[in-house]
Amino acid sequence: MKRKQLSMAIQGALVATVLIGAPALAAETGAAPAAAQDQAQAQAQDQEAKPRITAPTSPTQLETVTVTARRRAEPIQEVPVAVTAFGETQLRDMQANNVDGLQSSVPNMNIVQGRGSANSINVFIRGIGQPDALQTFDPGVGMYVDDVYYSRINGALFSLFDVAQIEVLRGPQGTLYGKNSTGGAIKLTTKDPFDYEGGSIEATLGNYGRAEGRFYYGGRFSDTVAGSIAAAWITNNGYVRDAVSGRHYNDDDTRALRFKLAFEPSDSFNATFSFDYTDQDAALTLGRPTAPLIAVDMVPGLGPYVLQFAPTGEWDYRARTSFGPDKGQDMTHKGVSLIMNWNINDAWLLKSITAWRKLDTASYIDIDASVFELGDVFVGFHQRQWSQELQLQYHSDSVKAIIGAYYLNERLPSHQEAYADDFLRFFGTPFDFLRTIDDNLRTTSTALFANVDWSINDHWSLAAGVRWSRDRKSYFRTTSAFFGPPLGAFSADPQAVIPGIRHSWSAVTPSFSLKYKFSEQAMAYFSANRGFKSGGFNGRANSQAESDNPIFNPEFVWTYEVGLKLQSADHRLMGNFTAFHSNYRDFQARVSEIVQSGGVPNFAFPVLNAARMTIDGFEFEGSALLGKSTTLSGQLSWMNARYKEFNDLRLDPSRPDYDPHIHDHVPFSPDFTGRVALQHAFDLSNGGMISIGGDVSYRTETWLSVDNRANLRQPAYTLVGLYGVWDSPQGAWQVRAGVRNLTDKTYMTEGQEFSSVGNIQTAYFGWPRNWYVSLRYNF
Repeated sequence: MKRKQLSMAIQGALVATVLIGAPALAAETGAAPAAAQDQAQAQAQDQEAKPRITAPTSPTQLETVTVTARRRAEPIQEVPVAVTAFGETQLRDMQANNVDGLQSSVPNMNIVQGRGSANSINVFIRGIGQPDALQTFDPGVGMYVDDVYYSRINGALFSLFDVAQIEVLRGPQGTLYGKNSTGGAIKLTTKDPFDYEGGSIEATLGNYGRAEGRFYYGGRFSDTVAGSIAAAWITNNGYVRDAVSGRHYNDDDTRALRFKLAFEPSDSFNATFSFDYTDQDAALTLGRPTAPLIAVDMVPGLGPYVLQFAPTGEWDYRARTSFGPDKGQDMTHKGVSLIMNWNINDAWLLKSITAWRKLDTASYIDIDASVFELGDVFVGFHQRQWSQELQLQYHSDSVKAIIGAYYLNERLPSHQEAYADDFLRFFGTPFDFLRTIDDNLRTTSTALFANVDWSINDHWSLAAGVRWSRDRKSYFRTTSAFFGPPLGAFSADPQAVIPGIRHSWSAVTPSFSLKYKFSEQAMAYFSANRGFKSGGFNGRANSQAESDNPIFNPEFVWTYEVGLKLQSADHRLMGNFTAFHSNYRDFQARVSEIVQSGGVPNFAFPVLNAARMTIDGFEFEGSALLGKSTTLSGQLSWMNARYKEFNDLRLDPSRPDYDPHIHDHVPFSPDFTGRVALQHAFDLSNGGMISIGGDVSYRTETWLSVDNRANLRQPAYTLVGLYGVWDSPQGAWQVRAGVRNLTDKTYMTEGQEFSSVGNIQTAYFGWPRNWYVSLRYNF
């Protein structure tokens, strides 16, 4: 479907739904709809009894939040898991438009837009994530939307236009969520049309050309059938500009649509069908080169040549590129899912989660962020995945159990091109250079899992689980190089081949927790969990020597955790404390080999099971309702991540590229992060309400690459945000205004490090100060 067709489809859907004449909306709050089986009928009755629009009221106690961290609904204060949850209103008060808006709100989590890409996400939790953006690497944090696993970081920079709740689970989730959740898992739950009846229309304007529209409508067609449609149009001009041409970069132009149809024909069966479609057409995402850019000569002893010196001073958000205006970043992401629940009897529930997804990207990335062709690439891939999960759940007064099976089939062919006309020279004369890569990764994942939670008595609970996982992968890759004048046009085809290699990996990931409940207001727990991240193949092999040994093995982590969860009897105070220790081994690292004989770079990017790590940390989250209408909340975390060993040849003192400090620091693992948020509501005499709020977040020094380059080190920084909200007396209208990065701090969030090619060390930056105003109508 083309962009114009999609826009017409969204507009037609909006008009059609408004003309139907929907039942009205209960004003949306951040509370997660409870999903416990024994409360389903009571909730349905409550929903039917709700008025169309609820007048705004000041809270009298903190919300009771329900989460599904253990694949069933439980109050967050009773779950022996380090989990943070946000409802819709909380996300809006955090001024989070995309999932990377969670940055600073979750202890020991780093979540930012991915390296030079408008559609990818880079997530690290407790020092564990995906250190290379290439699609042959698997993520270290699992991403789920409505219980469907998204296997790539591309396409995972989710817009939060119809999200009811987000849960962030910290620590390995290997038993219930499987492979590639060694750092944790992020779960997005979209709105259920049975729980969210009515609709809303919202328009937002801001600086940098920001213009957005969001729409939601959900309602019942009958007592047994409900449906919803949600759409979003998100655009801005970007905050990076070419001072010479006036072209804008780091922008957004996204259109998204989600349709859901839910059935509840009886008390024993329900099903939800979902379809979603996202189309993005963005310009380049540009950063700033932080080191001198270098060209080299093919003749030993000549060169190097400095093409551009390292910049000085604070960045002014100005950038240049060698790509023309027709080179951007396009993505189409769509999928369908069907979730079915059968209540076999009062004790047993059978659940099925079936999903199919398709992701297509065509992205030009200027890795060196300059007018020179050093690290200019095109990456296009066409990912398909089909997954099936079955769960059999048992529930009694003392025992809750789940057993299940999971299957995933993924195909990921890609075509890549690298342009380096300014990098290689022959007796000082540059010549044309093009490298092409065609590869195809296929993955079949299967798993069996079980978990039992036994309430021994009123105080003690014991839970234990285990998962067996197996990944079968096959990989084909061919690399060709094409040279132009002055060497004369010729090609080395193929230069490197991985001829359809196959490999499989399996793992057993157990979990254990012991919980003691002191009272209704306090509980403590101890847990031990093992995580597994699948092995793979080196998708950056550029020589036959690398291609002959392309396999890297899985990562494993054991995490031991103690936690204390507290809340006051009047539900006006809440505080959660966690301490953890992780043993992390076989860390999958992409490194650079800089020098070959004669001083000519060999452009090698070996992927190694390079390291063992130890990670210790402490986390606190708390909320307090002060007086009648003031809410104080925040998080504080400390983490000490360090390598116990790192197997890198550059740590050998006999080598010419010896660097004893190249791995002193674990990337994306600041020692301290913290955030404090304050909100106060004023009740107006006419029944309306004005709320004002703000937050201050702090993050200590953060290294932005596996190879510790000083230019890719972000010192400690603080960010400030403010907002204000007016709600009409009956809750039908809302006006919201806010500003992010109030102090206009310039700070780095990500880095590209390819020092063996042109000394590339590119930093990407967060948004400068930006403001917005939005108008929302609930009906």
